[in-house]
Amino acid sequence: MIRGHVSDDGTPYVALPIAGSTWQAVVDTGFNGYLELPLVLQEQLHPTFVGRATSRLAGGQSVEEDVFLVNIPFDDHMIRAAVTFVDSDELLLGTAMLRCHQLRIDFPMRSLELVRTVDHE
Repeated sequence: MIRGHVSDDGTPYVALPIAGSTWQAVVDTGFNGYLELPLVLQEQLHPTFVGRATSRLAGGQSVEEDVFLVNIPFDDHMIRAAVTFVDSDELLLGTAMLRCHQLRIDFPMRSLELVRTVDHE
């Protein structure tokens, strides 16, 4: 199980261990990919380029991005995740990372839990 929190402004976060540091990631249920990571992590993660993809953003605009595969520790498992790298300090955790989990957010208590419900990927 992964425990997280909800910020004062209502944003759900979980801590992710990536490249030897702990990063706060926004749990973005409107993002159906795996992860969007800061460019500063790209060299440390040794990603494998797999191609370009077009993403449709919430405002209706589309962006074309490079997609990479990386191995990421997640809930005591190594996950092979398709990621994009952006010029930002913010990490986004998308719903593809949650496919084996149940997401529980308690906004009044400002808590979050990701509970693994499927043993395999």
